[in-house]
Amino acid sequence: MTKVLVDAATQAKFSNLEGMLEVCDETGKTLGVFHPVTESKPSVRSPFSREELEQLRKQRTGKPLSEILERLKKL
Repeated sequence: MTKVLVDAATQAKFSNLEGMLEVCDETGKTLGVFHPVTESKPSVRSPFSREELEQLRKQRTGKPLSEILERLKKL
């Protein structure tokens, strides 16, 4: 990833964002989208409890990898 350093005035414009920001040049052409990183954002949590995750890990469904690879070779 490439880093771009901004001056204090530009940083101040970005400091109070609550969502994403479209970054444009002086003609209005979109250069990209800025997604701010803030410490106040809640961390992402799984909707499953640890116990539920453990049960899901124990479930063995589907086909063995060797069988899948054999099938793909035939295509």
